[in-house]
Amino acid sequence: MSVKDAQRTRMATAPGFIAALDQSGGSTPKALAQYGVEPADYSGEVEMYAAVHAMRSRIILADDFTSDKVLGAILFERTMDSDINGKPTAQLLWEDRGVVPFLKIDKGLADEANGVQLLKPMPELDALLAKANTKGIFGTKERSLVLEANAQGIADVVAQQFDVARQVSAAGLVPIVEPEVHIESATKADAEAMLEAEIMKHLNDLPEGVDVILKLTIPTQAGLYDAAADHPRVLRVVALSGGYSTEVACDLLSQNHKMIASFSRALAEGLSVKMSESEFNTALGQNITKIYNASVA
Repeated sequence: MSVKDAQRTRMATAPGFIAALDQSGGSTPKALAQYGVEPADYSGEVEMYAAVHAMRSRIILADDFTSDKVLGAILFERTMDSDINGKPTAQLLWEDRGVVPFLKIDKGLADEANGVQLLKPMPELDALLAKANTKGIFGTKERSLVLEANAQGIADVVAQQFDVARQVSAAGLVPIVEPEVHIESATKADAEAMLEAEIMKHLNDLPEGVDVILKLTIPTQAGLYDAAADHPRVLRVVALSGGYSTEVACDLLSQNHKMIASFSRALAEGLSVKMSESEFNTALGQNITKIYNASVA
């Protein structure tokens, strides 16, 4: 069995969750502040990214960050291009931790229109996908945002997401399609119903051999995405934490039996740069166990 085949089987069938370690330029200062590293502690972009790479490396090397509970990890491009303990990050993830590596490929969100924010243009995507293949990346992640129940906007978001998914698949990678619905949207439930219908329409149009992972906000109506999880073109449906606390996100996720977690902020909740290695490993291990249990509930 090839590495890609082994990774595909793992992503489709194994218990566990995907760790989202892909904060980029706009969200990096917030992630560092949560970890206890304030803007005054670094000077300029180079030091900021060095600090966040140190944080991510500490998470990846922690005792409980292994294939026992963690299926995959989503990386920022700078993280993919960096080493941990002298080994390329994606290679270390798979070979040393048994964790499937993914890459965040989007360049952020466009301005709001029709109640949504589409992906910004990605003119260099083919080159990035080619590089990802050389780095041992299995799949990609691309996030857009739904702010309200606007039928045209939601149709546009899903169409764009699946266009990108086809491009990613043609490059030999598996796309994580992520049309997030904002958890504070006043029309969240209605937006999710529209989103589910659009997703199913596009899934039905995918040819055999083009498979996707769906990354979605935990729905107001539990079980809303069960049919999508059972679709032959879907390897997995994963949930984003969306700003919920670890406890709330895990409680909501446990009510959706065909979704697993792909948490970022909730994974790192309570971690601090000032912790000893023992304290850090214990705190992260507790988060990993909570998220794993909710994912297999």
